[in-house]
Amino acid sequence: MSFTLYNAPQSTCSQRVRFVLNAKSLPFSEVKLNLLAGDQLKPDYLKLNPNGVVPTLDHDGKIVIDSSVIMEYLDEIMREGENFTPHDPVARARMRSLMHFIDEMPAAAIRVPTFNLAFLPHFAKMSEEEFNAFAESKPLRKEFMLAMGRKGFPVSEMKAALDRLQRTIDRMDTEIAKSGGPWLLGKKPTLADVAVMPTIVRLADLDLDAMWAKNPAIARWLELIRAHKAYVPTYYFGSLLTERFPHLKDRKLSA
Repeated sequence: MSFTLYNAPQSTCSQRVRFVLNAKSLPFSEVKLNLLAGDQLKPDYLKLNPNGVVPTLDHDGKIVIDSSVIMEYLDEIMREGENFTPHDPVARARMRSLMHFIDEMPAAAIRVPTFNLAFLPHFAKMSEEEFNAFAESKPLRKEFMLAMGRKGFPVSEMKAALDRLQRTIDRMDTEIAKSGGPWLLGKKPTLADVAVMPTIVRLADLDLDAMWAKNPAIARWLELIRAHKAYVPTYYFGSLLTERFPHLKDRKLSA
């Protein structure tokens, strides 16, 4: 059984899949793509993933795309060891409902502070023509990129994204209280926990962890994620934005 993961170290969707692979102790090789250089838009990669995004999993020549789909696929083909899908149909439905919420709300919202705070200096150096060409070449992110522009998202959009992220934290807090915790659905982590993990880790990396200062259950949840055996190999050096973009470290130090 051979796995190759086409991904990017700082990609939140890639981090989800790496976590599941590491949790299951599945050996895999990585093809690391430089998203700012446009590696995901090269013809050879688009043959694998016509959406032009990461990650893409190659399992013995079988191609699986979309991080949520890949996570479920891995749980289905590898039942041995740690499994993140509940056996109970009702619990499984709740997990999938949460995953849908996560993909719709925080997974999309986190891109706004990520691009404004981390990636914007890269795009600001481009000419208008270069930036527009880069945006036009992205099948799933064209409108997002054009809305951002070379000057970043306006304050109103940043505020709206942070509001969606705060509502996510509140939803997590409610789910943990409802299930008895410490995870979203109770005593064991599920794919819903893995799905939201990169968003919460990213917020902490961007020095926005004050968002859950009044939610000790979220702080405890993050502690458990970081203590999981899959966390360190998933977040190897270069996976956090502060390890990749020096200006973010300077921002933290001056805060």
